[in-house]
Amino acid sequence: MTVTLEVSAGVGTIRLDRPPMNALDVATQDRIKELAEEATRREDVRAVVVYGGEKVFAAGADIKEMQNMDHAAMVLRSRSLQDSFSAVARIPKPVVAAVTGYALGGGCELALCADYRIAADNAKLGQPEILLGLIPGAGGTQRLPRLIGPSKAKDLIFTGRMVKADEALAIGLVDRVVPAADVYTEAHAWAAKLAQGPAIALRAAKEAVDTGLETDLETGLAVERNWFAGLFATEDRERGMRSFVEEGPGKAKFL
Repeated sequence: MTVTLEVSAGVGTIRLDRPPMNALDVATQDRIKELAEEATRREDVRAVVVYGGEKVFAAGADIKEMQNMDHAAMVLRSRSLQDSFSAVARIPKPVVAAVTGYALGGGCELALCADYRIAADNAKLGQPEILLGLIPGAGGTQRLPRLIGPSKAKDLIFTGRMVKADEALAIGLVDRVVPAADVYTEAHAWAAKLAQGPAIALRAAKEAVDTGLETDLETGLAVERNWFAGLFATEDRERGMRSFVEEGPGKAKFL
């Protein structure tokens, strides 16, 4: 399999494994979608790590495969391409990308679908599609400017240049930079901590933030208000408030 899902301690790791560069061919894209939907359904998965291995996250689409596709073929394929990545973005649980080596083109777009990005100090990220006479087609023109702002996103998309980990951190493209050997460990620890949290409240928080970014303030506030009130019907809310009153903040156990 080019992509696998391994579950441990409430954390599901979606692992890309297509040596040498984890090129994202059609089969790999479809497999990502399949496993993202599985991670969404599975109750034993409470947080997710997206990982490409120790050497490379994903160096982009399979260019040789794409070279043989004409306009008609890509019209038929482009929605499925976007849907495979959007399936990761739609996982209603905390998702962290553990980025090692190259995360270029589709690889960068896949990392953008995570809620949080931890990068190796040797990571390089970018959207080089313009160098092929193309634009990003798996969400890069939409998710990148929402994350780092339109002018910085246009710089990367217009030039196709790669940014090293330190610049990626400075512009907000990644959230933490750690030694390459520690990337997966740190990402798994981030996910494992959240896997012990209140699952429905985490889902609510993610949906409220993501929906709010896509709509106007009043609609976003309505989404927040409905989720906030709805959480008062959950056992986790009862457990969390009881623990706060009896033991003090931050000691509630939600599993």
